[in-house]
Amino acid sequence: MNYSVGEAARIAGVTVRTLHHYDEIGLLTPSSRTAAGYRSYSDEDLDRLRRILFYRELDLSLDDIATILADGDAHVHLKRQRELLLGRIERLQRMVAALERELEANSMGIRLTQEEKFEVFGDFDPDDHAEEVERRWGNTDAYRQSQERMSRYTKQDWKRFIAEQKDITRRLAEAKRAGAAPDGERAMDLAEEHRQHINRWCYDCGYDLHRCLGDLYVSDERFTAHYEEFEPGLAEYVRAAIHANAVRAAA
Repeated sequence: MNYSVGEAARIAGVTVRTLHHYDEIGLLTPSSRTAAGYRSYSDEDLDRLRRILFYRELDLSLDDIATILADGDAHVHLKRQRELLLGRIERLQRMVAALERELEANSMGIRLTQEEKFEVFGDFDPDDHAEEVERRWGNTDAYRQSQERMSRYTKQDWKRFIAEQKDITRRLAEAKRAGAAPDGERAMDLAEEHRQHINRWCYDCGYDLHRCLGDLYVSDERFTAHYEEFEPGLAEYVRAAIHANAVRAAA
């Protein structure tokens, strides 16, 4: 069968531009042209394309691939592909072993690979703050409880935790923008939801401890900056809502 450049691109999962480039550099020249001068690819051409894409997946340069494909023996190609795959598997196994060692040594107890950390936390790395966290709160029951809980969390657990956290913060920002008073029911209910979120995911957070957290959001510029990203003045608003909620609970 013969295939147009669009059909060949669709079958192989590449772009038409890629096939044009391979043709221009002589890596994959279609066997024929149509009467109108369009590229026409044969089954043999697609076999060659499949080999090209295999070698590209192994990060070989196009020049190296051209050299390899100069030998047209299909059996030789299959043996070479097997050897390259076995080599890649061995390298990946070494990488997995290295990541496992890192996970065991992770001081924060966040059992994620580096790739998963980027996926969950972006450019914020909790490990960067591990020493400070332990220095400031390492002798507290809350710290020990959070360490024990969070060390068991999977990537999906962390995603749910962060999603819930962001959702509460977003709704607090919306309440502030809507003019809801920080000591009103809407804001206090959200503050209570914030406290329960900590209870569920991190440690037992009573109202006194929650007050301390509210104060920290204002006194520590890093926490303040985090809330300011959602809404100017949000850190003060959250602190006021947390304190008001604690007063309501004590009444």
